[in-house]
Amino acid sequence: MPDTYDLIIRGGEVANHAGRGLADVGIREGRIARIGDLSKASAGQDVDAAGLTVLPGVIDTQVHFREPGLEWKEDLETGSRAAALGGVVAVFEMPNTNPNTTDPATLEDKLARARDRMWTDHAFYIGGTHGNAAFLGELERLPGCCGVKVFMGASTGDLLIADDDGVREVLRNVNRRATFHSEDEYRLAERRDLARPGDWTSHTDVRDAESAILSTRRLVRLAREVGRRIHVLHVSTAEEITFLADHKDVATVEVTPQHLTLDGDEAYVRLKGYAQMNPPIRNAPHIAGLWHGIAQGVVDVLGSDHAPHTIEEKSKPYPASPSGMPGVQTLVPVMLTHVANGRLSLERFIDLTSAGAQRIFNIAGKGRIAEGYDADLTLVDLKAKRVIRHADMASRCGWTPFDGFEATGWPMMTIVRGRVVMSDGELIGAAHGQPVRFQETLEFA
Repeated sequence: MPDTYDLIIRGGEVANHAGRGLADVGIREGRIARIGDLSKASAGQDVDAAGLTVLPGVIDTQVHFREPGLEWKEDLETGSRAAALGGVVAVFEMPNTNPNTTDPATLEDKLARARDRMWTDHAFYIGGTHGNAAFLGELERLPGCCGVKVFMGASTGDLLIADDDGVREVLRNVNRRATFHSEDEYRLAERRDLARPGDWTSHTDVRDAESAILSTRRLVRLAREVGRRIHVLHVSTAEEITFLADHKDVATVEVTPQHLTLDGDEAYVRLKGYAQMNPPIRNAPHIAGLWHGIAQGVVDVLGSDHAPHTIEEKSKPYPASPSGMPGVQTLVPVMLTHVANGRLSLERFIDLTSAGAQRIFNIAGKGRIAEGYDADLTLVDLKAKRVIRHADMASRCGWTPFDGFEATGWPMMTIVRGRVVMSDGELIGAAHGQPVRFQETLEFA
């Protein structure tokens, strides 16, 4: 009797931790059951992947989907729709919604809202505050929580712990790796008067490189003092990469496609408010520093920091314009273009978008193509040439800073736990995303 599977991905180039080569992938009950020659096997569903590359499912560990309270910008359905169309199988969503996600009730509310509405698997951060610091050890263990997020510098929303005592108290009470937006709020406050009305080029004066490195030095010092692990989000400066290279035992590092790709010396002039985010898009020396961090292994993961605002909001003159830009749908094509241009190997792309996320957050059963793992797969055409356009964005905000970007490499299919949710730009079936599980919080019968 031939082997039978629920789904077989046939004839694609499978790229994972074991290398690259032509192989079939057999899936049963949402998990990878076999990798190899399955030409004699049958399946309830076959996918012809000839000419495509089969990657471990891309995981985006930093998105802002704005629900509840800010749904005119985005919600869990539209944000996850954009993710699935972009080849992303799972997202970790941020706590600066309204209300903030800071206790069991607000976390459970998000999980309930996600049920049968999110196209991708998902987890939610608990926001660290002065008021809940003592309880974070319990909160971080709740089902569906990917960890604790702390804002050391004010960004969109009102979550903020600026002082060393507050950060120290958070770190003392967590056991999992805590995640930080690292900009020094005291320096930002001193420099707010440097904002020139209507001039987005002054954004890097207000939130200068020193604001970032000063905060990151403080953060690492506190992590060492307390003996805890930290994850530094959207690192934007060459100085931080150099510094963090000496502290990899306690600190993991995220960078974003926009900090790797957009050059502030021209982006603020060309894109105006659409180029505004925190920390800022910076210039060529910092971009080179981030790429050096990728080449040397300092950078652990890519996150989109998908943070949409409406066109009307973004059209306000600086500094009234809000910071943040969408990115979950464009992460894969933008970074695959860097692969096509020789700046990034496909293997390193995989490490930054799946294996790295699994290592940092101890995700259970995801992050690689291997027997027994969730059948999360991103199928891409590495040679496809397409132009990113505003009109093709599924995000409710309806725009992208990469409008007009000529991409080489495109997501053609998204498979979440053995279910095809996107094929060639079309969503398939209904939304059935599930909460991501984590090894540090698994409950065993």
